[in-house]
Amino acid sequence: MTATIRPPKRPRWRSLALLALLLAPLLWPLQQLAERYYSDVLNEQNRQTLDLYVANLLGTLRRYEVLPQILGDLPALRSVLQQPHDGAALSRANQLLQQVREQTGADVIYLMGPDGKTLAASNWDRKDSFVDRNFAFRPYFREAIAGRPGRFFGLGTTSGKRGYYFAAAVREGADNLGALVVKVDLDHTETLWGNTPEQLLVTDANGVVILTSRSDWRFHASRPLDGAERAAIAANIPYPTQSPPPLQLDPQTWIRQSRELAETGWTVSILAPRSLIDRPVRNAVAAGGGSLLLLILLLGLLMQRRRHYLERIALDARARQELEQRVQERTQDLELLNSRLKQEVLEREQAQQELVRAQDELVQAGKLSALGTMSASISHELNQPLAAIRSYADNAGVLLDHQRTEDARGNLRLISQLTERMASIIAHLRAFARRDRHAPESVALQPAIDDALALLAKRRRAMQVELIRDLPEATLWVQAGETRLRQVLGNLLANALDALGEIAPPRRIWISAEPTATGVDLHLRDNGPGFSSEALQRAREPFFTTKTSAQGLGLGLAICDTLMRALGGELLFANHPDGGAQLTLRLRAAEHGTQRSLKDVASES
Repeated sequence: MTATIRPPKRPRWRSLALLALLLAPLLWPLQQLAERYYSDVLNEQNRQTLDLYVANLLGTLRRYEVLPQILGDLPALRSVLQQPHDGAALSRANQLLQQVREQTGADVIYLMGPDGKTLAASNWDRKDSFVDRNFAFRPYFREAIAGRPGRFFGLGTTSGKRGYYFAAAVREGADNLGALVVKVDLDHTETLWGNTPEQLLVTDANGVVILTSRSDWRFHASRPLDGAERAAIAANIPYPTQSPPPLQLDPQTWIRQSRELAETGWTVSILAPRSLIDRPVRNAVAAGGGSLLLLILLLGLLMQRRRHYLERIALDARARQELEQRVQERTQDLELLNSRLKQEVLEREQAQQELVRAQDELVQAGKLSALGTMSASISHELNQPLAAIRSYADNAGVLLDHQRTEDARGNLRLISQLTERMASIIAHLRAFARRDRHAPESVALQPAIDDALALLAKRRRAMQVELIRDLPEATLWVQAGETRLRQVLGNLLANALDALGEIAPPRRIWISAEPTATGVDLHLRDNGPGFSSEALQRAREPFFTTKTSAQGLGLGLAICDTLMRALGGELLFANHPDGGAQLTLRLRAAEHGTQRSLKDVASES
């Protein structure tokens, strides 16, 4: 009986979920701490960036601040103000201002008369030259003529470029002869900002954006403008529009830091997107939440391992009880199997004795069958030579009656050769019965074919069988036994004659040979009825024949197939496409040898 094993219980996830809910409020102070930390870091970075930009901006402006006063003391420029119609003096002044501009990097330097008309300028040779233009409406001119340093930011009415103007009066004692103005290009200060998430914002005293890293914010009002400011804008024309559109900035989106420039009345601000703080804060909260989740999972894993350990102890105890019970049951089964095995051993010993007796009987029956097969083979193989001997003996008697002794002696020699061949066949069949293995020898194929045809010549002529030979003139040497090859050829030709006896003339036999890569293929073909489908499958079986018992025993093809395999060759059976049977002897090639007589072959057998 097997005890029921309960599956291990899962950890109490409800308790873990409740613990997670209790610990989740700890993420709020983590968020506050992270937001404060990253805000301080961002503010410090922005403060340093703002200090650098302000220092660069003030350095640029201060480099040109004293230049109008220095240039106003040059005699070449004073002479133009004293003699404004002297062409040579104007030309020298233009060249001087152009040279100074190239050396200082200022945008434009020009000299104005007391009425605000430009007398000489560094861009005198350009299309947008300031020469002969009147800028008396500009605040920097009015302040310079009044004896104060003139400063002004505005969009050039001629060039359309932004610039900061420094102006100073050219004085002769207590009289003001005119003013010298230096225009500074501030576009370069914007390009220094680069492509960063933080944005630059410089506003003038009117609160209008004059410099910014975002071109779509330029010349927008960062706060509402009052009437006085709008009037000043209309009078001085510092912007491309007299009604700057408001700049809509969401305070929840940007974190702003500003710096006041007392020298210019500007306010420089840096705006950082709040996402720079929100993203790391979210990452910190996510990391804290992940750590909290990991802690809860580790706690759950420890609880699960402890429960599994306790359950494993209980399972081991139950398993030991089950094992003891199974051992007892297995012991009883083994005892039953042992008794059954003893009984089976006794039965097998009796069956073995009966098998030995049956084998002895089969061996005896096999010997009798082998003797019957050998006797049938001998009678089949000797029928042809005996028939030839009888024919030669009869012919010899007739020749003696006609006093043709030499011809009779020739028949007697042929009879002697046939007896030698019969002895060779008997010796070969004896060796075949003993399964002797003789090494193949080099045999000439054409003489062996001629000998086999000679034995059946009389019968072939009597049946009016036409012989068609297609053999090469050069001797073909193959690996075979002399007697065995003649025996195979004689059997196959005799079978062909037997098959041709079933049809009416014309009767034909074709003999052809062709060299192959490994030897020679000898084809024997007749125009008889051919093989049936059953004969093609069973032609190699002993005692299978389509003839009557008086005509044959069915051993010829079986013996030929066995001999060919013993010689290392192959015998193939097929029907020719034009009708009749076709047998192919596939023989292996051999080196040139010497032809031997039937007597020599018989003696070897």
